[in-house]
Amino acid sequence: MVKFLPLQKAVAENLRDGDTVAFEGFTHLIPTAAAHEAIRQGFRGLTLIRMTPDLIYDQMIGMGMAKKIVFSYVGNPGVGLLRRARDAIENGWPNTIEVEEHSHAGMANAYEAGASGLPCAIFRGYRGAELAKVNPNIKSIACPFTGEILAAVPSVRPDVTFIHAQKADKKGNVLVEGIIGIQKEAVLAAKRAVVTVEEVVSDFDDLHPNLTILPHWTITAISVVPGGSHPSYAHGYYARDNAAYLEWDEIAADRERFCAWMQENVIEASPDDFAARVAGLRNAA
Repeated sequence: MVKFLPLQKAVAENLRDGDTVAFEGFTHLIPTAAAHEAIRQGFRGLTLIRMTPDLIYDQMIGMGMAKKIVFSYVGNPGVGLLRRARDAIENGWPNTIEVEEHSHAGMANAYEAGASGLPCAIFRGYRGAELAKVNPNIKSIACPFTGEILAAVPSVRPDVTFIHAQKADKKGNVLVEGIIGIQKEAVLAAKRAVVTVEEVVSDFDDLHPNLTILPHWTITAISVVPGGSHPSYAHGYYARDNAAYLEWDEIAADRERFCAWMQENVIEASPDDFAARVAGLRNAA
């Protein structure tokens, strides 16, 4: 049965050192508040999975939480590279991390295979690319019916997945409007799932039932964190904070400035601070 919990407790009960964990969101509804709570609790040895690692994984890597990242495209969207991730990969600061790079198609199919309980995903992909030369988890397989050579990758099955959404009802059903990305599959593929939401409502009677992408039985815990996706956006609630992404490039470029920013804005902050951060963005949503 789904639990409604404060974010601190939801993270503490569902994330453990050494876990394989996905904090998913494709430009939209990125679970920033959940990632910040994980940082505050100081988890270590994590394998971080995400289709598009951006600011939150840069922050988690920079805080020494990751031993490995599994991803497709790592960067600060619309700005450039992730400087803390690059520092870890190239210089081993604050620790060396292993990287496993895929295409978007590879990651999406791997999540779907995990959600289906399959050991691997088989699809057309990686033709003309050289990722297989640096990623031993990209294989080729012949179709037993046509002989066509296809790509195969292991399914993604996180120990725990974190996502952000607009609403949950009192039964624990989760509603998402706008870009869904791979959040549904990431939750279905995981052993445990934590969802932060903008609000909890009595029911979804006035909305199309297809918006309820995750029924309550797929969720372990729900936490109400208004603004919990900032600086990404929540369709219908607040706009993307483009200035924050530009600012991050400067913050992350310097180790000392990064550490100071994290101390002030994450370690010493709380989930309640997110609502204030999006106050000026709500009318633009």
